[in-house]
Amino acid sequence: MLLDWPDRPAHRAWLAAEAERLLEFARGSRVADGFAWQRDDGTPDPARPLELWICTRMTHVFALGHLTGWPGCGALADHGLAALRRVFADPEHGGWFSAVADGRPVSTDKTAYEHAFVLLAGCSAALAGRPGGAELRDEAAAVVERRFWSEPDGICVEAWDRAWEALDPYRGANANMHMVEAFLAAGDATGDGRWAARALRIAERLIDGAARARGWRLPEHYDAALDPQLDYNADDPRHRFRPYGVTPGHALEWSRLLLHLHAALPDPPGWLPEAAAALFDRATQDGWEESGGFVYTTDHDGRPVVRERFHWVVAEGIGAAAALRAVTGDARYEAWYRRLWDFADLHLRDRRHGGWHSELDEENRPAARTWLGKPDTYHAFQATLIPRLPLAPGMAAALRDGAWG
Repeated sequence: MLLDWPDRPAHRAWLAAEAERLLEFARGSRVADGFAWQRDDGTPDPARPLELWICTRMTHVFALGHLTGWPGCGALADHGLAALRRVFADPEHGGWFSAVADGRPVSTDKTAYEHAFVLLAGCSAALAGRPGGAELRDEAAAVVERRFWSEPDGICVEAWDRAWEALDPYRGANANMHMVEAFLAAGDATGDGRWAARALRIAERLIDGAARARGWRLPEHYDAALDPQLDYNADDPRHRFRPYGVTPGHALEWSRLLLHLHAALPDPPGWLPEAAAALFDRATQDGWEESGGFVYTTDHDGRPVVRERFHWVVAEGIGAAAALRAVTGDARYEAWYRRLWDFADLHLRDRRHGGWHSELDEENRPAARTWLGKPDTYHAFQATLIPRLPLAPGMAAALRDGAWG
């Protein structure tokens, strides 16, 4: 009997080599004040401000690299921690600025999306034993708990002004999805079961509630009363973080996170694996094109809206397929796992400059209609780790414990 790919030593060695290749490319993002947006050739883009979501994700990635045993990654994680402390932190009101240029904030809003990654970076750095990691973990946890978590709603609010006085009425599924990721990491890094319980409450509202009610097509946008806003950004369908309609890539990401959550909870509800499979099925049915690749968005009936393909969607599909295969043993997830790695190898892996192409057009050619350059190593790097690790604890804790699956 042939082994599935994740069980084959040769495939696991290939994943390790790809992880190392991605880390080598990511090193090029280092600049004096943190980590910069990388251009296609891997060099930092000086025209762009330093962005909090990039600095935090890279700090997380390098903390994972250190835990894996790649020399130099620990120092890079420390560099990210220093930038979060010196460059991005708001010394007057607390929290972190979303973008900084020439040492000054470009935007002073405090957003849940970016703060989720501050918490994730702090947890990963703490689990990696990096100096200052535990302090960032605790500070970020306090800010998230005080400013973003809404206990009555069981979900996070979206954004505040700098002084935490004006709250944006918008609520977003994307930010809350990444809060689920961060909350699971916080549970690993603190041993406090309340974080996983909060992650479950978010999933109950958005997935067992909103997504289930709409045939597993998750509305991304909500008002202050948590009513879906189905026409939100209809005039800006290619928005990088708040696109109109349904995002199949997020369904894939949710699918994996639900299985991590199921594995992390002491008494998990049975709907979590059911929903993970349903979200994966809906995303592949609506989003996968016959020519290969996932469309970026569909409307609320599953018809494609933005047909460009983004690298992160394939990476999340790989992770979701690996997780579902591990939980169910169903051969169709192994088939998807192979299909998606074949697509990534053929169309996304940039053998000339390194990293993965961020965006492809409808013919699967490198494009830049929505994303310029290669700002994000996080999704692709995690896709090389998930098939080799258990679903719980999370990646950083599993690497710390040597829990290679």
